[in-house]
Amino acid sequence: MPNDIHNTDDEWRRELTPEQYRVTREKGTEMPFSGEFWNHKADGTYRCVCCGAELFPSESKFDAGCGWPSFYAAANDKTVATQTDTSQGMVRDEIICSECGAHLGHVFPDGPRPTGLRYCVNSASLSFEPKPGGD
Repeated sequence: MPNDIHNTDDEWRRELTPEQYRVTREKGTEMPFSGEFWNHKADGTYRCVCCGAELFPSESKFDAGCGWPSFYAAANDKTVATQTDTSQGMVRDEIICSECGAHLGHVFPDGPRPTGLRYCVNSASLSFEPKPGGD
């Protein structure tokens, strides 16, 4: 599993809000339609809330109607890793930050073109950097 950043559990707890910690370090899930970015429409870059790695460009964000921020492509092919998740009585592909191992959400094969993927991401795992000169 990728994890180039080696913070201790106490360091993560100090750096993150309780909700960010629960989602990113304990593989939690926020309630649908509750996160800061589920209906966010600004131009810019979505980054990992833990380490700042570039994860998703706003151009790949779309409304999947599921209540979580959804993207059809990651920023590049090295930024987001996947691993099998068998929790909750099902088999899914969990997505994690390649830099620090933070839990981001899951990816599903029901997204739009051009990739056909839907990266379903918890807002609590993201920060946002607006495009220079944008809103």
